Amino acid sequence: MAKTQLGARVDEGIAEIAKKRAADLGLSVGDYLARLVQDDASGLRARSVDAAARFLAEHQAIFDEAENAQPSPRGACAA
Repeated sequence: MAKTQLGARVDEGIAEIAKKRAADLGLSVGDYLARLVQDDASGLRARSVDAAARFLAEHQAIFDEAENAQPSPRGACAA
């Protein structure tokens, strides 16, 4: 497949995060960004977020029960 060069300016912190995540996944930054765009365009990201939200909504009582069953440091709380 032919490749096209893109240029984008992002904050230094975002650039560092992108480089680290790409390295963690064994990808170049370009391949990492391509994967993110493909996941977003295909709806995979949205479906994943929706599935996570449904899971939390369905099981929130269990998380609440576990949190209330043991003392926690002030200010700390689960999902």
